[in-house]
Amino acid sequence: MAPVSETHFADYFIRGTKAAVAIAGAEVARVASRDVVSRRDLSVTSDSQKVTLGIIALYVVVIAILWNVPYVRWSLWPFKMLVIAFHEFGHAITAVLTGGRVKSISLDPHEGGVTHMVGGKSAITLPAGYLGSSLIGAILIFTGFNIVASKIVSIVLGVCFLLTLWWGKRDWLTITTILLAVGLLVASWFIVHAEGLRFVVLFIGVMSSLYSVWDICDDLILRKVNSSDASVFAKRYGGSSQCWGVIWSIISILFLAAGIIAGIAAFPQSFEQQENDSKHFLPTR
Repeated sequence: MAPVSETHFADYFIRGTKAAVAIAGAEVARVASRDVVSRRDLSVTSDSQKVTLGIIALYVVVIAILWNVPYVRWSLWPFKMLVIAFHEFGHAITAVLTGGRVKSISLDPHEGGVTHMVGGKSAITLPAGYLGSSLIGAILIFTGFNIVASKIVSIVLGVCFLLTLWWGKRDWLTITTILLAVGLLVASWFIVHAEGLRFVVLFIGVMSSLYSVWDICDDLILRKVNSSDASVFAKRYGGSSQCWGVIWSIISILFLAAGIIAGIAAFPQSFEQQENDSKHFLPTR
């Protein structure tokens, strides 16, 4: 087989990602629709929902601390690589949808990522990085309310983790931590019929949802980086980078809230009901 160029691989991946998301999205929607049609309010009625909300709040605090503490922040590297990948996928997919072409994507847990593209509408592609990763995070939070939904989305996550090795910086620490993260996903399938899996999905979802908030704060307030998406957007379309950063951060928080509300509405099942459903969908033990 002839070697596949990075440009062609990026195009193939984007098309494949769209197809995978469509398939996974349809299955998650089917699972969610079984209960949401009978819901008349957004009250938190099950212990499962209460625990999930508590875990989300805990994750926000833990990730915020780990993000900024030296020496322990490396523990976030595999998840940060994945979230950076989501960010770059947002740029890439919107570039293709607006008539552009993706030349290459590169990822680095220290410096972030970069998507080299030709064409496309920058008014859409520039904010699509942060907003795209936030939207993906909201979807992960939504699926994290249910074991079966988490199983479905974890398959896509596992593939995305492995694909970050293609574009990511290939140092031993990055490779090791990403493989450990994939191992964590796989191992979680075997914890109480994948009960642990949804908490891993929730962790990635929270981190992806709030990535724009933490990264914009880091770039525009703490380090004042001049090459951030918000800075480039401000130079081209007016306003200040801080202003656009705040707007995108608010939208990201709204996405997170929407994911939580949708999860509460769609997945009211108890722990026992979810475990029973999981036994009949790609059962483990």
